[in-house]
Amino acid sequence: MSNSANGEIFGHPKGLFLLFFVEMWERFSFYGMRALLILYMTKALMYETAVATGTYGAYTGLVYATPLFGGMLADRFLGYRKAIMIGGVLMALGHFAMAIEQPLFFYGALGLLIAGNGLFKPNISTLVGTLYPEGDPRRDGAFTIFYMGINLGAFLAPLICGFIGETYGWHYGFGLAGIGMVLGLLLFMKWQSLVGEHGLPPKPQLFSERSVVGVSNLNALYIAIAIAVPFFGLLVSRPTWVQWSLPFLGGGALIYILREAFKCTREERDRIFVIIVLVFFSITFWACFEQAGSSLTLFTDDHVDRSMFGWEIPASMFQSINPMFILILAIPFSLLWSKLGRVNRDPSSPMKFALALFQIGLGFVALIIAAQQAADGNKAAMGWIILAYFLHTTGELCLSPIGLSMVTKMAPKHLAALLMGVWFLSNAFANVIAGRIAAFTGGDAGYEGVFTIIVYVSVGAGIVLVLITPILKRLRHGVT
Repeated sequence: MSNSANGEIFGHPKGLFLLFFVEMWERFSFYGMRALLILYMTKALMYETAVATGTYGAYTGLVYATPLFGGMLADRFLGYRKAIMIGGVLMALGHFAMAIEQPLFFYGALGLLIAGNGLFKPNISTLVGTLYPEGDPRRDGAFTIFYMGINLGAFLAPLICGFIGETYGWHYGFGLAGIGMVLGLLLFMKWQSLVGEHGLPPKPQLFSERSVVGVSNLNALYIAIAIAVPFFGLLVSRPTWVQWSLPFLGGGALIYILREAFKCTREERDRIFVIIVLVFFSITFWACFEQAGSSLTLFTDDHVDRSMFGWEIPASMFQSINPMFILILAIPFSLLWSKLGRVNRDPSSPMKFALALFQIGLGFVALIIAAQQAADGNKAAMGWIILAYFLHTTGELCLSPIGLSMVTKMAPKHLAALLMGVWFLSNAFANVIAGRIAAFTGGDAGYEGVFTIIVYVSVGAGIVLVLITPILKRLRHGVT
């Protein structure tokens, strides 16, 4: 890299590359732990498949639900930078607690990770958006670069943490994930000046003001976090509670956002409506995609021929295939969108979402073939799993970075982190649904039946989105 005279690197602010590496290490920690989680529950804790997939779905659901609150806290009180640091500390503690192989520490660790992710995840993404003025054409490219940081960490994590955890001991794999989080946190604390004045608390004086409980507002927040952590751990241990409570959380969030939307200008309100509609379609995509960490990992472990050159590849390492394809394809996709944009042929965000849904469906067609091969005790060819991950990845590149960029472009500034939290809330619903879907693979439907249903649902959702895209495009540009 070379620095330009105006303090940029490759035409982007230096702060983008700081956030790239911070997010890379945070995702290393998250995906390192995720690669081992379902296998740890079924092999070390000896949970039945239905219990393990339910717990996995509850955990990942809450991981993506808490950013709604983390975004609100950052918008109105903490600022993005302080929220990121507090979240990073909680997540590091959570990963190290996972290294202690006891059920009590297991649920406490998940509680720490859920609370920490809620503060970290939406605010580092929103902070990327603040580095660029409104209308800056570099923003989509910036999020593609940032997304490569996410996937570099996600690629390395299963290879390192997964291999070490499955080969030498679960606690070593989880401990390595914790070290990754600490490295990301130290980078941010040392070099946060590179983001300039962005992300500072909106009203720093509120930190020291007295709260209703008689202590400063900041200390009251720390007390609330200390109460929330064991509460989240309890929720994860009761997956049905999460499944019943999320609709109420989603409904409350929707009412609040609609109330705020009607305080905005008409153009801002229309753009919020588009975000809400696309969030609903993203739930379908992620509910299918997130089978990677549960049913797809279990299928790979039990029913896929993983032998290569006389070595059996640990099942957790297959979770590196998706981020590997992201790293290979992210820049070509970014160049493709840019080229199409220059000739006025770039698909709209809703059309890209529809393409994502079609591709996730095609990926599950490959998995249906693999499930048919694995019938009667046979082993499926590894190539079908790799093909499925490839198609899931091309779908992801049509939806995930586009969605992140869309939210930062279309959300009113005073609601940016909140709406980023809503974007991640869609992942919460999706992960809980994904856990329920994965549980059915152990029943009469089996893998082939569940994968077939996923194909019909994803392709059907894509067709509906294509049909309503003209309406969404009109709202996207604002109706005056």
